[in-house]
Amino acid sequence: MADLTGHLLICSCDDTMPLDSAAIHRGCRGEPTTATQLCRAELGRFRAIAAADTPLTVGCTQEAPLFSEIAMEVGRASPVKFANIREAAGWSSEAALTGPKMAALLAAATEPVLPVPSISLESDGIILICGRDETAVEAGNLLKDHLDVTVLIEPPATIAPARVTEFPVAKGKVRNAKGHLGAFEVAIDDFAEAMPSSRGVLAFGASRHDAKSNCAIILDLTGGPALFPAADLRDGYLRADPRDPAAMLRAVLRARDLVGTFEKPRYITYDTSLCAHSRSQIVGCTRCLDLCPTAAIMPAGDHVTIDANICAGCGQCAAACPTGAASYALPSEDALMRKLRAMLIAYREAGGQQPIVLLHDDPHGAPLIDALARFGDGLPAHVLPLALNEMTQLGLESIAAAFAYGASAMRFLLRARPLHDVSGLLRTIALADPILTGLGFGPGRIDTIETDDPDLLLEALRAIPSMPPAPRPASFRPQGGKKGVLRFALTELHRAAPDPVGIIALPEGAPFGAVEIDAEGCTLCLSCVSACPTGALRDDPERPMLRFVEDACVQCGLCNATCPENVVTLKPQIDFDAARAPARVLKEEEPFCCIRCSKPFGVKSTIERVIAKLEGKHWMYTESRRIDVIKMCDDCRVAVAAEQSLDPYGAQNPTMRTTDDYLREREAQRSRDQDTN
Repeated sequence: MADLTGHLLICSCDDTMPLDSAAIHRGCRGEPTTATQLCRAELGRFRAIAAADTPLTVGCTQEAPLFSEIAMEVGRASPVKFANIREAAGWSSEAALTGPKMAALLAAATEPVLPVPSISLESDGIILICGRDETAVEAGNLLKDHLDVTVLIEPPATIAPARVTEFPVAKGKVRNAKGHLGAFEVAIDDFAEAMPSSRGVLAFGASRHDAKSNCAIILDLTGGPALFPAADLRDGYLRADPRDPAAMLRAVLRARDLVGTFEKPRYITYDTSLCAHSRSQIVGCTRCLDLCPTAAIMPAGDHVTIDANICAGCGQCAAACPTGAASYALPSEDALMRKLRAMLIAYREAGGQQPIVLLHDDPHGAPLIDALARFGDGLPAHVLPLALNEMTQLGLESIAAAFAYGASAMRFLLRARPLHDVSGLLRTIALADPILTGLGFGPGRIDTIETDDPDLLLEALRAIPSMPPAPRPASFRPQGGKKGVLRFALTELHRAAPDPVGIIALPEGAPFGAVEIDAEGCTLCLSCVSACPTGALRDDPERPMLRFVEDACVQCGLCNATCPENVVTLKPQIDFDAARAPARVLKEEEPFCCIRCSKPFGVKSTIERVIAKLEGKHWMYTESRRIDVIKMCDDCRVAVAAEQSLDPYGAQNPTMRTTDDYLREREAQRSRDQDTN
């Protein structure tokens, strides 16, 4: 059963949509209170219910500001939660069938939302306006009364001088820039300050390269390449085409407001101890580095570092991180899975069938859904929309959980032209698809819809074929960190699947798999064990042995890169029995026992191979007693070398001479000289 959702208030919005109270009651385990004009004629009913301070969910988002204001007036301590059951459900050509969908949306809205930690960005209003002509100066004139303006014109900078100097105008071309809102650092070549004696054309003094400038805001009106990757996501960096006056004005208005203290979510929670980036200066996992669109992630020794000031919250690093070192916080992976759980269980218990989960973001997806509801047929009754902060934040754990909970299909609503690279999401889909296909769900369960047109969105949703959900849907409640909930979700997906096979081959780069070795070439040096960041490769304190725990392997590749014999290969796959399987022995050999104390100290084949290469073939090992030293453990080797005065270089060391020796020799020589005389 779905969890009790507290008090539910739903409104037919002046009878523009039907309300199936029975279906909502079955799905949410709560008796809903219905209304017709909750935000107008029946506002007193809301006021009375809100004053009770019991958990309250209202099926309306349009009037959420009004309801929140009334809740504050009546002294309500806990927040009111809101669900959109109108545009997302009731305003549809299939409105009569949307009772289970409304139950699902209300249930999802009741899931708790934990606060997200934030960081502060301080901007003192110093702005650098980069341009190529008078447009940059015009922008400076618009901002001079609000910000501390400096204008930088690219060479040759042939512009007329100002009648009154109200802000500095200089010549130069930005070579590179780094930083964020409130803390930009710009390197400028061919930099020169304007001459106050300029007459017809602005003249400049002597030029110099690598000039440095610090500012809080950058307004780029050059029309050239952006100064930053994923420039639209860099806080404090504004860019507009200088040939478009409207775009320039919009950028100026945005810049004018960038003064003061700004709060920004700390999107990523990061644990350096779990990172598998590098060991001993050998690089392993680079998934997050490859995907970050803003270059907020940089190598830092054995791990990486994430600059929260630059991070734009796309979440691709967290979705791809195989160890759970990086996890998303808006919301966390387990919180998102609980929302999916509440939605799909409520939908099923309310009588809904074959649900399609439509994932979207608010800036792009919500307007499309709204337009479809107001001017078209609305969403189909079995399509359950769920808003995310970023589409690229979704990882494999949420996809596995959705299908385990009973989703029939999943679609990601993307922009026709994404704001940033979405290759991380496409990799996640490419990883999930063979798992779902291998477990008997069949192809086509998960895909993207890339459109900005609500009619094309509806077309794509209607084209999804009818597909049955998991025959044994799960109801587990996810708890814990990213890696733990991922393993749990996959286990539950396997249990719920139509054809729960044991092993499924995965594409290269998958975070699961086996390690295979060429046993003939392996010398059991165990360098791979010391390099493995997750403990998937292990030795044995008692015997020369290399063991492997597949459930711990994240296919970072450090073992392969570290192995001096190049005998290690990675095999991407998912073994659903790996969590219960004992460590597998990859290679085992007999130990070599010390010929003096009988203590095992090495690998027998290795010691024998060394002896065969040295005995009688190297000048240091022409004597049997020297060969015997190789056959001894460390302690015995030192003892024998001391007892027998063995010279490690094959010859007797000269006797150590001291000052007393030289003094005695000198005295002896004097005595001999005197006797001679």
